[in-house]
Amino acid sequence: MPKYGDSSLKVFTLNANPELAHQIVEHIGVPMGKSSVTRFSDGEVQINIEESIRGDDVFLIQSTSAPANEHIMELLIMIDACKRASAKSINVVLPYYGYARQDRKARSREPITAKLVANLLETAGASRVLTLDLHATQIQGFFDIPVDQLMGVPILSDYFKEKNLDDVVVVSPDHGGVIRARKLADRLKAPIAIIDKRRPKPNVAEVMNIVGHIEGKTAIIIDDIIDTAGTITLAANALVEHGAKAVYACCTHPVLSGPAIERIQNSKICELVVTNTIPLGEEKKIEKVTELSVAPLMAEAIIRVHENTSVSTLFD
Repeated sequence: MPKYGDSSLKVFTLNANPELAHQIVEHIGVPMGKSSVTRFSDGEVQINIEESIRGDDVFLIQSTSAPANEHIMELLIMIDACKRASAKSINVVLPYYGYARQDRKARSREPITAKLVANLLETAGASRVLTLDLHATQIQGFFDIPVDQLMGVPILSDYFKEKNLDDVVVVSPDHGGVIRARKLADRLKAPIAIIDKRRPKPNVAEVMNIVGHIEGKTAIIIDDIIDTAGTITLAANALVEHGAKAVYACCTHPVLSGPAIERIQNSKICELVVTNTIPLGEEKKIEKVTELSVAPLMAEAIIRVHENTSVSTLFD
């Protein structure tokens, strides 16, 4: 492991994604910070930081994925522990920002939970947030501290470039994902298509029609999150019915809850490409699923934040 020279950079992991955290520290060249996360007999979280962090830039790696409430609580308690241990800065690294889909009031009397989570992190004492592909970019504005948002598209596009697929069209599964699809299409030098769908209720999608030319082409559907996989599998089936010769799918955050894996296995999707912002359980590691690591990207971003250099130039 190459050794990073500045001992004032400290990285700690909690329980959400320790495998990714260990990959990140390996890329940076620092040892993992010594801490323990345990439970009292009644289930309350107990955290102990087992080394001095006084005057250090601390980076806490924790996806707020399922069980989201447990992982958020661990993170809040760890932030408080770092603040009381006189850390110079407390940088929260959220590969996946849970509750991000509750970013607005779609109906009367609904909460805006993404804003509530932002308030909790700030109140606990976070100095900065480093995250990847927020579900809605306006979530950055929910914080009054700096938020650096990294992009998963370059990692996904590099993978598809190496596959040398021919006649590619990049497909957005809904109107809201067009900007993301355009970014991937620009990198692959491919046209885009859009699936016009109506969603009667949460986690239920109904495909309406396809805008764009997909007949005889290799379609790549891109989304930020795949949860129950209803949208993505319906989209894949619709693309094949309209003449696509092959369908691939990709996303940054593989939530893959409920019937997702079964749906993907039985769908027209040739391959689903995801990143490791959320750890995949063994039951989700089927042949159709390919996992790419975001560790090199997040490690470089952490170094740049620590050294006060530009993060945005990572994507130039």
